[in-house]
Amino acid sequence: MEDLSKKKCIACTGDIPPLDISEIHKYLKKVDGWDVKNNNDKSYYLIKNFKFRNFEESQNFVIKVGKIAEEENHHPDISFGWGYCKIKIFTHAIKGLAESDFILAAKVDKIDQ
Repeated sequence: MEDLSKKKCIACTGDIPPLDISEIHKYLKKVDGWDVKNNNDKSYYLIKNFKFRNFEESQNFVIKVGKIAEEENHHPDISFGWGYCKIKIFTHAIKGLAESDFILAAKVDKIDQ
């Protein structure tokens, strides 16, 4: 199976359609524990909750995610606090999911926690 974490995110200019649900399910098999949800406008996004022992571990994880996001020029929505971090990923330019969203998710999954 293809290791998405070894690929590079490609900046989206909005000129591609978002993945359809069958394509989303194919990619979902390549990442660990991410859920696909949809917004009120039926656009899809990836989301995953991470658990930690304390605030400092959560914060350190967020810093690592931020570094990956900058390297890949693909930025997730992140919320965190004492013992948790929630990451939401989608491609803003197409209001949905693209391969790069799954690449970023795979890279986040490789972070040592």
